[in-house]
Amino acid sequence: MTNTEQRPPASGPDRPIALITGVGRSIGIGAGIARRLAATGWDVAFTYWTPYDRRMEWGAEPGAAASIEKELAEAGARTAAIEADLTDPDAPARIFDEAEQRLGGQVTALVLSHAESVDSGLLDTTVEAFDRHFAVNSRASWLLIREYGLRFRGAPGTTKDTTPSTAPGTAPGTATGRIVALTSDHTVGNLPYGASKGALDRITLAAAHELAHLGVTANVVNPGPVDTGWMNDELRATLVRGTPLGRLGTPLDTAHLVGFLCSPEGQWVNGQLLKSNGGAAS
Repeated sequence: MTNTEQRPPASGPDRPIALITGVGRSIGIGAGIARRLAATGWDVAFTYWTPYDRRMEWGAEPGAAASIEKELAEAGARTAAIEADLTDPDAPARIFDEAEQRLGGQVTALVLSHAESVDSGLLDTTVEAFDRHFAVNSRASWLLIREYGLRFRGAPGTTKDTTPSTAPGTAPGTATGRIVALTSDHTVGNLPYGASKGALDRITLAAAHELAHLGVTANVVNPGPVDTGWMNDELRATLVRGTPLGRLGTPLDTAHLVGFLCSPEGQWVNGQLLKSNGGAAS
């Protein structure tokens, strides 16, 4: 690669591996992130869960996983599409096992872009819906981050490792591991989603401190309103009016920020909740 700003962190002689959750639709934010990381030198494992998309108004996209894999492979990435139900507390360990086995190495970057999101408010949310949102958005995210922390071994010279580094450009105090979680501040009329995403924020920001000794950074990204097919015309127009730059966000907007955070140039950004929303009012 000629653009050194997009060079991914070193992880042995092969391309480093990113694990991205929630890549079930080709127009989704997760797919946009996967394309960006593949284009900038990463191999990509990703998860999806077709029954969730079937429940939603947009429906499942036939052949999406295979199509996304094909795109990533054309960008030079080895890929592993993994269907996983994140309400299952045993799923995170199985996901890491499969990613490592199929791609032949440890996961260097964990990007959490999965979500359970079914609108309901304070008075009409059911206990079942509340529990399902927290199981997917909070508990599964914690278990994935925990699994990552239990398995990750940084390159020589990373934080709190005084061994002289053999990796070019790696100096003591360098962070090579990455965790990035996507969040939302949409709570009114979407209580279980917003509340469970708030819990995700706290879990991820705790990882910025508790996993620092491994040479891992952890950040949260709020993409703001991104139209991936769930907006009607009225909502779309309202959100555009509330954004100073006069447009909605795109998956590529989010992917650019996530790509930077996963790059060597992003290693000093840690423990932050970053908004990538064109200045949209909360």
